[in-house]
Amino acid sequence: MPKPLWLVRPRPDGGCDYVNFQPAQGTGSSATVEMREGSHLPPQMPLLKRRHRLAAEEAERCGRQLEQEAGYRWSEPLF
Repeated sequence: MPKPLWLVRPRPDGGCDYVNFQPAQGTGSSATVEMREGSHLPPQMPLLKRRHRLAAEEAERCGRQLEQEAGYRWSEPLF
């Protein structure tokens, strides 16, 4: 997972839940990905709920699982 990836799932209140995968900074290893989970209801500031560091292979599996089982879809960056 070399470049950032955004997955978004709409909510009934007009907001959305999001998961953002970014290459982890400061680890010295390109095989580590930071996964950020949160929600956003414009015009409010985004809410960061959880943050994890994963191996790149695990992050790819997690992204596929979120798309297939949790209703997330690929998106352009939200903010």
